[in-house]
This record gives sequence, structure tokens and C-alpha cells, in this order.
Amino acid sequence: MPNIPCLHADDALLVLDKPAGLLAVPGRGADKQDCASTRAQALWPDALIVHRLDMATSGLLLMARGAAMQRTLSMAFESRSVHKRYVALVAGHVLPPAADWGEIDLPLMGDWPNRPRQRVDAQGKPSLTRWRVLAHDTDAQGRPQTRLELEPVTGRTHQLRVHLQAIGHPILGDALYADEDSRARSPRLLLHAGELALTHPVTGEALHWHSPPPF
Repeated sequence: MPNIPCLHADDALLVLDKPAGLLAVPGRGADKQDCASTRAQALWPDALIVHRLDMATSGLLLMARGAAMQRTLSMAFESRSVHKRYVALVAGHVLPPAADWGEIDLPLMGDWPNRPRQRVDAQGKPSLTRWRVLAHDTDAQGRPQTRLELEPVTGRTHQLRVHLQAIGHPILGDALYADEDSRARSPRLLLHAGELALTHPVTGEALHWHSPPPF
């Protein structure tokens, strides 16, 4: 079982750089036991998951060392003291917002007949994504695409993927939410958790990690 890249390791926490196609935690079945948390526990037996990335999403994943630290870091996520930013490549040319950052404020809930899909629904949980345009481009066939920086203020399941699909700019390679053309334009989901920042729960040091997107 290959080691997962580790950007930071101390007695309190780990920061891993998860590749696309690797589960964050074990799934159901013997064929779904290889995952980021299992690989980390082979080196740090007390490593525990704090948050998750979709299997198709690459990038920075925070883990705690021990149950007490897992509770502390989980509370930091709940209080929005942990800051995350993503990079995505989406279909079409997204017009820049009037301000530096735009917002997608659409409530989300599970699409139960079509699990694990989520959907926009007025009865869903409040969900907020901040976004800004990094670059406009075209692919090899001349089709427009936009590189976005994304900040999920809330942390709903598939939030970034559903929000971008809802405004007409699905993430390229998204097997769940993109239209057929956008899905076929990449063999993987072009979504990467590229920045992670928090205050160290023991030392009080301000920490920041960056992982450049592999696309």
C-alpha cells in the first residue's frame, strides 16, 4: 500500500495531499478498504479523520492524532475556524462578479431517489460558496472553460459540485453532476483542495498549507 504524500506531521495533526481516485475513509466492501485514512494509520496508528474529500477530489486533507484532538479539530471546523479553498476548472466562460468575490447561496439537500446525489431545494440546509475567476481559457477543441477559486463557507456534501452545476458551469469531469459533454472533457473531476489554514490547537501558531492543482 503506497504512502500518501504528507505535508505536515506533528503530535497533534497531519496534513495529507490526497490524490484523485482515492477514498478518504473506507467504504463498504473489501475492495474499498484502501483509503487515505488507512494509509495514514499504517504510519501514524492514532490518526483519525476530521473532514472528508470526495473520492474524485484531490488535495489537502486534515487528520487528528488521537480522539481528543479529533474533537478539538472537529469543533474548529464547526465554528468555521478552519479555512479551505479549492481550484476548479468549469465549463464555459464565467463572468467575473461585480466585487472581487461572488457568492452562490442555494440551499442543498439529499436527492434520496438518486443517492449519493444532492440537489438544490428550498427546504434544504443553507449552503454558501464564495468564488472568484482566476483565468479564462479554451480546451484543445476550442471550447470555453474557466478556472475558479472556491471557498465553501458551509461544508455540505458535494456543495461545490452542485452549486456550480446549478449556475450553469459544471466542473469538468464531474461524473455525477456535469452534462455529457462537460463530463467527457476530463478523465477525472477537475476539483482540487489547494489551500488549508488554521490556528494550531496546541501551539497557537497560524498555519497555512498550499498544494498546486495537478491540472
